[in-house]
Order: sequence, then C-alpha cells, then structure tokens
Amino acid sequence: MGFTVEMAGVPIQVDTLYDMTRRMCQEYMTTQQAAFSLAISEEDIAYERRKSAHEHEKEGTPIPHFTDDYLETLAVYRKMATGLLDYDVLLFHGSTVAVDGEAYLFTAKSGTGKSTHVRLWREMFGERAVMVNDDKPLLRIGDSGVTAYGTPWDGKHRLSERIAVPLKALCILQRSENNSIEQITPRDAWPMLIQQVYRPQEAQKLKKVMCLVDKLAEHTRLYRMGCNMEPAAAAMAYEAMNGGQGA
Repeated sequence: MGFTVEMAGVPIQVDTLYDMTRRMCQEYMTTQQAAFSLAISEEDIAYERRKSAHEHEKEGTPIPHFTDDYLETLAVYRKMATGLLDYDVLLFHGSTVAVDGEAYLFTAKSGTGKSTHVRLWREMFGERAVMVNDDKPLLRIGDSGVTAYGTPWDGKHRLSERIAVPLKALCILQRSENNSIEQITPRDAWPMLIQQVYRPQEAQKLKKVMCLVDKLAEHTRLYRMGCNMEPAAAAMAYEAMNGGQGA
C-alpha cells in the first residue's frame, strides 16, 4: 500500500506491506509530489528482526517477539533517515521539548533519564512547553541554524507534535546526585553526537552524516549536565541555556 508523508519538510512516497505505518503517520500525510520514495520488502523486516535480536543478545536481555508490522515501521524510518541525508536532515536519538517557540534537545545513554528530565520541564512550564519528539526527532541542519521536527516515531509514551522549531541548545545528560551544568565545545560533544545519530552503512552516506554532525555542533549551543531527577534540575538547565535568565 502506498501513501505520501511529509517529514522534516520533505515529501516521501512510502510503499509498505502492512497498514501500521500508514496509521501511525496519519497526521503527516500530504498530497505534495514526493521528493523520493521507499519500499519495504520482507527482507527489510527480517533485517530488523535480526538486528533487534543481536542488540538484546549483546545487552544480555531476553529477545522480545515483535510483530512484522511493528518491525516494518522501524524499516520505514531507517530508509527515511537514509534518504533524508540528501536534504541535510539527521535522525537524532534524544528527547526534544520546545519552550516559547525554541527547542531544547536532551541526549544521553539509554536509561539515563532523558524523558524524565524533559517531563520536569513540562511540569515547570505548563502550556509554554510543547513536546517536539520524545525519542527520535529529525534535525534539518542549515547554514543559519538547526530546526527540530516532530515525527510519529516518538517513544513509548507517544509524545510528539507535527511542528518545526528552531533548536536553541543541545544538552548531554549524565546522572549525578548534585546538579551541575557547563557549556562545552564541539570537540567535547562530538563523540556523543556521532553516537546518537543514525549512521547508515554506506560509506558515502556515513561521510554525509559526519559533515552534518560537524555543522550541528557548529550551529548549536552545547552543554553537559550532571543532574538528579528533581525539579531544580530543570530550572538550572533552562537558566543556563538562556544566559542566566530564569523561567
């Protein structure tokens, strides 16, 4: 079944074997002419199953049983992310919240508490805070800055909006008993940034990813934060990323 969606401002023709992806992307449907197309095969789904099993074996956790239609959604996003590189768009692993029309992206190793920290922001700012994407936002990287986009691939809590917001800052979170935050250089941030973006296997595409990560670091304020999961952590993060101005 075929349909066209708009992701990060780019119309994409999608052909799937199952209906789950179409239903998931309902709010992103468009009648625009597609910039590129992708199609999913049974082998793409089998690849996602093997990849998932390998990752769980590596972590020493039980291998879950995923349905073919769910695995197809992963295959679709993987192919989207690869195609979107030609339009200077990166798939990034992190939780992104917008406050007063500016986006703040938090990234960390799995299990650190990205979503929990962002929930503190939503509780602190109320209606001023809007979830862009809680898991895998798209970032369009231009010469004048970076724009964060919502997508329906938005984590287990399904928190996202179909919006585009300029990215004001990116923060690498680490667990700590005491809250502290510092601005860091692109060189300091680069190892985590490259780890948290989708990296295709093709050499030419991987080269493009590395160039886009360089531009992301160049055009974004970068921070490292040691934080607990208390409301004071959110207040400290916001104040630091806004030049000492509180909420």
